[in-house]
Amino acid sequence: MDRMSAVKYAELGAFLRSRRERIRPADVGLPAGPRRRVPGLRREEVAHLAGASVDYYNELERGAGSQPSEQMIAALARALRLSADERDYLYRLADRPVPVQGGPASHVHPGMLD
Repeated sequence: MDRMSAVKYAELGAFLRSRRERIRPADVGLPAGPRRRVPGLRREEVAHLAGASVDYYNELERGAGSQPSEQMIAALARALRLSADERDYLYRLADRPVPVQGGPASHVHPGMLD
């Protein structure tokens, strides 16, 4: 991995972490539970919501994973309830083409997921 990729993947991990931390479990239909040591969702909860393995998601957050596919970026955007601008930024961080508005991979607004 070249230096530019390493920096970009570190930014990708930091962005995923920041978005994960702002979502409460109740926002995605999960029980809060009595003992939560982290703000927001746990990594394994995001992985489950996105249909990814926990190990793979952990690697992405650490900035050590491989380049995620467009399908995985779309799944993470949905799981993290990203706005359209945040979703586009996530695609750019992952060096993937930003989907065309209204196309088959078009973003679903978080309010619609409720």
